[in-house]
Amino acid sequence: MGVLSAWLSQAPKVPEIARPHLDLSGESLREAFAGMVKGAEEQGGIERYVEALKLKAALFREVLSAGAEAMAPERFMEICAFMPTVRRRLALYLDARGFARIQAALAELMSGMSDASTTDARLAAFCARFPEDKEHRFIRDLAAEVLHNLDGERYPLMTRWVWDEKANTGVLREIWFADDIDHLTIRVADDAATFLMLREELAQFLTENGIFRDVPQYIDMLCAQVYAEYICAQGGTYLRTDFAAPEDPMQHTRRLLGLDGVSPGSGRSRLKAIDGAVIEQPKRIE
Repeated sequence: MGVLSAWLSQAPKVPEIARPHLDLSGESLREAFAGMVKGAEEQGGIERYVEALKLKAALFREVLSAGAEAMAPERFMEICAFMPTVRRRLALYLDARGFARIQAALAELMSGMSDASTTDARLAAFCARFPEDKEHRFIRDLAAEVLHNLDGERYPLMTRWVWDEKANTGVLREIWFADDIDHLTIRVADDAATFLMLREELAQFLTENGIFRDVPQYIDMLCAQVYAEYICAQGGTYLRTDFAAPEDPMQHTRRLLGLDGVSPGSGRSRLKAIDGAVIEQPKRIE
């Protein structure tokens, strides 16, 4: 707990809000952790993935350094490449008018970055700028990715695949401790408090298992590994439009994290995958 406390104390202060109780399965986490380490070792080591996550976050900070309203369309397309649940659904907003709408929404979202007590309100405001239908569910992921990659210490990863209360799906469900999980509806909100509590629980698990550096990156990787295993167990049917059949054990893990858009150690060739493959690029904005 000493290491965990030290890590949490170094992170930007978040509001003292009530955290929900999360009943997590230690066995499920241990299995996912072992699978993550083994899979990464077969592809150059887990440090390679940590480096790639840092590179991804650095790109977001660079592109949005002057604010969303000053962001060039071409730079926006660069970061879109690293948001797997966003990039294939953003076509409606890749014209000049649609891009301006995205810019305005991002500017409002980023206006209170230093105040994590407004996280839920800003996420809700961001989503309210767009239609609330099936085709726009990716909007929440866009906002979550931007917040997390701009300030990962303050904002945990809050994408729908980590937890979606309405759909009752996500990482949280896959590591929930219950014998009848297939028939259980988990009554936990998908708000900032839940994601903060999940991050704290996973940080404690990792430090207890010997991870003392790059804890935020390991948390993201562990989450992706958990949900990647779920996707594989479903035979690739879930999220079929986003994820093809895996060619290796870490393929879904990389894609969930957007690391199929990062090539660590290769300069700034951002549109190559971590495994060397070229990914589909977003259409140009005209």
